[in-house]
Amino acid sequence: MRIGVPKEAFTADRRVALVPGLLPALVKNGHEVLIEEGAGLAAGHPDERYRDKGGQVVASRDELFEKSEIVTTVRFAGAARDSLADDLKRLREGQIVIAMTDPLGEPAAAKEVAATGAVLFGMELVPRITRAQSMDVLSSQALVAGYKAVVLAANEVPRLFSMEMTAAGTLAPAHVFVIGAGVAGLKAIATAKRLGAVVHAYDVRDAVAEQIQSLGGKFVTVDASSDAAEDSGGYAREMGEEFLTRQRAKMAEVSAKCDAVITTAAIPGKPSPLLLTADGVAGMRPASVIIDLAAERGGNCELTRADERVVEHGVTILGPTNLPSEMAGHASQMYGKNLTNFLELLFDGEGALDLDTDDEIVKACMITRDNEVVNERTRESLGLPSEKPEAEGA
Repeated sequence: MRIGVPKEAFTADRRVALVPGLLPALVKNGHEVLIEEGAGLAAGHPDERYRDKGGQVVASRDELFEKSEIVTTVRFAGAARDSLADDLKRLREGQIVIAMTDPLGEPAAAKEVAATGAVLFGMELVPRITRAQSMDVLSSQALVAGYKAVVLAANEVPRLFSMEMTAAGTLAPAHVFVIGAGVAGLKAIATAKRLGAVVHAYDVRDAVAEQIQSLGGKFVTVDASSDAAEDSGGYAREMGEEFLTRQRAKMAEVSAKCDAVITTAAIPGKPSPLLLTADGVAGMRPASVIIDLAAERGGNCELTRADERVVEHGVTILGPTNLPSEMAGHASQMYGKNLTNFLELLFDGEGALDLDTDDEIVKACMITRDNEVVNERTRESLGLPSEKPEAEGA
């Protein structure tokens, strides 16, 4: 089949869906890979490298969509809302698009794609099961974000992260507080520790305490039960207001002792939980910094503004919404590997297209098909009735 890789329509994103090193395996399996001119340049991959690995470079986005049976991109639909209107005109019945699509945050975009007859897969819907780990784009991109967040913090804080004993005196290490111990948070803990900082970390799920401590972090606790702190998919869930009040007080207490705070707490498809209030920021050390990785959905800090630099009470607050793009080389390499692993599920043993919805991963990621939104979570976000068959006797 013809697999197309367009230039990212979301112009602020420097990533590319496939890097040149992934092309030989696709070509060996009988696929043609089309690359839009300049698609990989921002990630460090000029057109010549794609040609050398068996790819065909096409001149325009229109040509790429016209010739491709499968379009693979980093952002599409709800994750690239500004360009969707133009791309809808390029889609056709039965064409497959695989991308991150923000189906829970922007579900209306999925409905628009469904109207074209295209088949849309959302890579962020890959289920949290062992067999799907090699396709988990949320984890691979969060790893990059967690690393980069610490680099940003270290650049902003006016002191070394590490303790130093010198002829000019002893320098105390910086204290870093990481809120949220998912993939991004754990990577931030490990990176800050490697730089020599004293790392404190908190997560609503007490079960991750051992992971935090294994990386050298000090686990921060809040006096509350965590029985319902995560959903069946392993993600943190929303908590009650009484617990949140105690939680915010603890976050403010620990933040006041730290030079850098990195927040990573997010709930898929919902506003980010408010964990650090304006009063909490006011109690922080002068010249300290907050890196809010949950800024895209409102932020964990009350004073965060997405993709802006805010200075309040002498504290610098950064709300980057796309840190993986700032390390596009490795982010693209991992995203592309996740994507090619997913592509293997769409073909049978003889290389023929086979969209097997009995496969748990294929079913979970398929958002649109046959002019309908078929993904249950997206349908729920749109207020559409469930398509699940009712149990007998219900």
